[in-house]
Amino acid sequence: MARQFARHKAKTTILLTNLNAAQFSSSIERDKHRHGLDINIRQIEFPTAQVGLPANCESLSSVTTAEMGLKFDKAIWLLQEPVHELLKQDKADCIVADFFIPWTTQVAEKLGIPRLIFHVTGFFPLCVHHSLFKHKPYLGVQSDSEMFTVPELPHVIKMSKRQVPDCITQESDNPTLKIFIAALKTEETSYGIIVNSFRELEPDYVDHYRTKIREKIWHAGPVSLCNKEAEDKAQRVKLPTMALAAQNCLNWLDTQEPNSVVYVAFGTISSFSETQLREIAIGLESSEQKFIWVVRYDDEHNQVSRLPQGFEERIEGKGLVINGWVPQLMILEHESVGGFLTHCGWNSFLEGITAAVPMITWPIFAESLDNEKFITQILKIGVAVGVQEWSERDDVNRVLIGREKIAKAVRDVMIGEEAMEMRKRVRSLSDAAKKAVEVGGSSYNDIESLLQELRLNANDYKR
Repeated sequence: MARQFARHKAKTTILLTNLNAAQFSSSIERDKHRHGLDINIRQIEFPTAQVGLPANCESLSSVTTAEMGLKFDKAIWLLQEPVHELLKQDKADCIVADFFIPWTTQVAEKLGIPRLIFHVTGFFPLCVHHSLFKHKPYLGVQSDSEMFTVPELPHVIKMSKRQVPDCITQESDNPTLKIFIAALKTEETSYGIIVNSFRELEPDYVDHYRTKIREKIWHAGPVSLCNKEAEDKAQRVKLPTMALAAQNCLNWLDTQEPNSVVYVAFGTISSFSETQLREIAIGLESSEQKFIWVVRYDDEHNQVSRLPQGFEERIEGKGLVINGWVPQLMILEHESVGGFLTHCGWNSFLEGITAAVPMITWPIFAESLDNEKFITQILKIGVAVGVQEWSERDDVNRVLIGREKIAKAVRDVMIGEEAMEMRKRVRSLSDAAKKAVEVGGSSYNDIESLLQELRLNANDYKR
């Protein structure tokens, strides 16, 4: 997002904790020196010791327990004063902050500058959640599995209470709900909202949000399309051993037929039971489609060790299992990849869109069940494996998704007439996404409009 602002001649500073700054510094330096962008990084210490977290825990991918999650949230709140001091020193004119950092609105008010909320999800899930909060249609059902219609949306969207996030349905003593409510209140008093989306993807929901929920909104995505160079697309590869595995993966893809490989990845913080991992493994194998499966690996979740005995030997030449991080953008954009089995996180969804790859949907938590409905019912560029429940916690037993459902969903996306139609539809969206961020495109123009408004109103706002 910061790089998008810098492209529009705005002096841009990214405020990052030390470990996160190290991850992004090389790409920012390339932008400065190769493209002349006025963009910088300011570092801030994350208060891990103060809240009892390990020294290297500066992102959610390092959080492995519910207790660590609460400490992590507390650490974020402790950043309020140092962030205020840095913004004051730099004489910032505006702050753009994630929805889940509500105290940035108070910081902005103290400094007399506007605060913009950056939503890392799309307009469709935002509209769904707004309707659920406002109307609470889940209260009128007789059971958690009974379907209800989400009110006041441009399309008929049906859900069950099991598919609604806990932060919406649970009582007020839920810690996540408290943060969510605080964030919603500051959203109402913020200057406006920026969303990582583009108009051509969800025009009905851009208009619905602007007319029914909040007028001051701007779409600026897909922001990942600022990654045009190989170094940027590969920036998630953190260790030399991972870089080697990533290169082996790309080399293997070079030997495969176009649209013949399924890419399987469930994000950075999702994990499965041993039983579910076995079903995924056997489902992929029995689908008779070639695949690359990225399996989470860290000190707490060595999921590879729980795969069926002999699985990796049986799939030799047919598939790859990779531990940890890979260059997802580069894999999705490879001509051999013809399907994406995804947890339906908005970032992964957009990367699938821009790479023109249809999807097999396996939502888990956050807004991912909403995104699945958008992918399969509205855009019609994917097939669901059959998840029927929302669950944020790994220690909750989820309903098992069987190997037969997995294999069928994979085949439906990879082969057949409907698979070809899905591929055509997603290719059209991919073309629209790329045009949106170029000069004259819908997202480019929205960012330009926002910056012009901020410049015109700067003095009036401070008075």
